[in-house]
Amino acid sequence: MKAALVIMAAGLGSRYGGNKQVDGVGPNGESLMEYSIYDAVRAGFTKIVFIIKPEILDLVKRLCGDRASRYKTADGENVEVCYVFQDFSSVPSFYHIPAERTKPFGTTHAVLCAREAVQEPFCVINADDYYGVDAYRTIYEELCRLPQNGKATMVGYLLKNTVSLNGTVSRGVCRVEDGCLRGIKETLKIQLFPDGSIADVADGAHKELSGETVVSMNFWGFHPSIFEEMETYFDSFLRNIGDNIKAECLLPNMVGELVAADTLSVSVLRSADRWFGMTYHEDRQNVADELKRLHEGGVYPPSLKD
Repeated sequence: MKAALVIMAAGLGSRYGGNKQVDGVGPNGESLMEYSIYDAVRAGFTKIVFIIKPEILDLVKRLCGDRASRYKTADGENVEVCYVFQDFSSVPSFYHIPAERTKPFGTTHAVLCAREAVQEPFCVINADDYYGVDAYRTIYEELCRLPQNGKATMVGYLLKNTVSLNGTVSRGVCRVEDGCLRGIKETLKIQLFPDGSIADVADGAHKELSGETVVSMNFWGFHPSIFEEMETYFDSFLRNIGDNIKAECLLPNMVGELVAADTLSVSVLRSADRWFGMTYHEDRQNVADELKRLHEGGVYPPSLKD
């Protein structure tokens, strides 16, 4: 079955301090995107769609896009590679963009920018996260069973495995019942403390969170019919933010509202692999060490660059 991997790589990476999407953190200079592409193709995915800023197009092509186009699908065909831009040109004409606005409009807008390139079931990931080999196999199998309307899927991770001692993180905190998503709350300031406790510290509060809580790491699976819902949701978002130059239209919030309205059912998949990623530059060494161990353990060949 044809399926697309959509990689969100247009974020500014302000907390990391650079273009972490293309940081060569692997033992041979591999970026985290390269691991995602490698894992997705061997799981069965047939198309890679990069959502990027226009100014990094040549860089992404050179570092991983051109190599990805030489990968072979299970049918022996070359993997299809597409590039789409997340910029203000795709914002509906009814919305006046404030002159001070510099940031993109968030993850829902990012995926909408890929609409013309995606006609098959697809999964969405962050460029700067490592999701694991098993996660791609699991979500590909679920995408093969996904009906056209009203259904979606996600891979959930345990909160304790997704936090950083180097600062706060944003996570979609999930309520899961009988393997289905019943609610999700985008929680923007989650802090891991030295004693191992975890809390939501937004607005000066300290709300304890269990490390066993399931969270979304923006690893979603959709049928392309979801684009209609996304467009409606994004238009409504723009009509309500006024001149707020920092407001973002986030996938977890959209999914949560559709679930609450009973217009979307989302299965929650679990992966045997451990997530890791780079929110802060201080996270880089831990990620490099993890990747080195995976290469040494035979999960990956000596180099993904060959």
